[in-house]
Amino acid sequence: MDITTILIGSLAGLVVGGGLGYALFNRFLSSQRDQILAKAEEQGENIKEKKILQAKEKFIQLKEKHSTESKERNAALQSKEDKLRNEFNQLKKEQDRVKAKESHVNREQDKITQRLEALQNKGKDLDKERQRAVDLLEKIANMSADDAKEALKEQILNDAKAMASSQVQDILDDAKLRASHDAKKIVIQTIQRVATEHSVENSVSVFNITNDDIKGRIIGREGRNIRALEAATGVEFIVDDTPEAIILSCFDPVRREIARLSLHQLVTDGRIHPARIEEVVAKVTKKLDEEILEIGKRTCIDLGIHNMKGELTRMVGRMKYRSSYGQNLLQHSREVANLCATMAAELGLDTKAAKRAGLLHDIGKVSDEESEFPHALLGMKIAERCGEKPDILNAIGAHHDEIEMTTLLSPIVQVCDAISGARPGARREMVEAYIQRLRDLENLALEFPGVTKSYAIQAGRELRVMVESDQVSDEDADQLSVDLSQRIMNDMTYPGQVKVTVIREKRSVSIAR
Repeated sequence: MDITTILIGSLAGLVVGGGLGYALFNRFLSSQRDQILAKAEEQGENIKEKKILQAKEKFIQLKEKHSTESKERNAALQSKEDKLRNEFNQLKKEQDRVKAKESHVNREQDKITQRLEALQNKGKDLDKERQRAVDLLEKIANMSADDAKEALKEQILNDAKAMASSQVQDILDDAKLRASHDAKKIVIQTIQRVATEHSVENSVSVFNITNDDIKGRIIGREGRNIRALEAATGVEFIVDDTPEAIILSCFDPVRREIARLSLHQLVTDGRIHPARIEEVVAKVTKKLDEEILEIGKRTCIDLGIHNMKGELTRMVGRMKYRSSYGQNLLQHSREVANLCATMAAELGLDTKAAKRAGLLHDIGKVSDEESEFPHALLGMKIAERCGEKPDILNAIGAHHDEIEMTTLLSPIVQVCDAISGARPGARREMVEAYIQRLRDLENLALEFPGVTKSYAIQAGRELRVMVESDQVSDEDADQLSVDLSQRIMNDMTYPGQVKVTVIREKRSVSIAR
């Protein structure tokens, strides 16, 4: 039994037995105390011996570890000592070698010094001989050395000038011949390598219908449908006796295309009334705007032109629905871009920049902005706003000579624009109307006082006016150009722009007999 049970039993006996139980309880406690003390002393001795053994073992381990570390340190120190000893020996050998080289260099330097002294002595002797020879030559030629140098210099210069003048003239003649030949060759090769089909635009479109009964539905009661169509699209709808056809007339191809698509959707749907017409025209306009943007993106991808702003891309797409002299503007711009790239490759220039400038050169023609600037300057302004580079801007603005050309891209774009527009079949205009327009332009200038001659040049894009110097002053010439340009704008119909140049020349002629 444990000590707790014994204590409980003893306490119970003490209570029951009185004094006798108390004495027995004291003896029991004394014996238990002695046993506990003896046991505690025995355990303490065991723990003491165990700790002493552990301490001895730890001491032995630390001693062995210290001995191992000491051996390793001694080995490392010995290795470093051996290494330092080897390095010292190497340095000593190197020092001996350097001393040997120094002594050798000193010996060689002494030899060189002796040679230099010998050469200096020989030089002095040669100078004396040369001076004696110069004195002798001056005495024989009766001329000093400086005079002889000047005479020789003058003779060499004269000979060089004569030879250079002859060679310069030969080079200029050869350059002129080569320039003309190479220019023709480049232009011919460029034209031959680009074969673009031309599409000539009309000012009318024909909408085909299955039967003439649809015409009445398109006209509507008292003409309300056709009036709504014309008001919403800005296109004239001509419904006449032409069988199974309705003619759409408008000089704006975009509006004409919107009208054609809207009419096709209305006829297909069958519901034709003013409210439906406005809804369909709005949807078609939005769809055509998206198509224009897609056309611009596809054109840039086809030509390999990247990083073009969305505004320029949309304007490139609008070119499909714009014509110039009957020539589709997008096809014309694509052709100019390919021509520019080919010509730039022939001349060793940047083909990508040339193609970009060629595509954007007529971008001002499709701008929605109301501006009095020519289309070249307006296009340059738009391209500058869209972050195009200066060489591209100059090529756009200078292709009709409105500004000065500053890069090689500008004349390339101008030439390729002329090639594309002047190619037979590219543009369409009645010969009689064309000639009559030029005659009217010249006759209009002759109506002003002081004008002696007038010439319409560059296909009617420029009017040269000759005036009498004694009748028209310089200030009058400036005013004449302004008045004549205003008269042309008010009285004549012409494509593009007309540049008016007034020339006043004063001649004083006298004959000596």
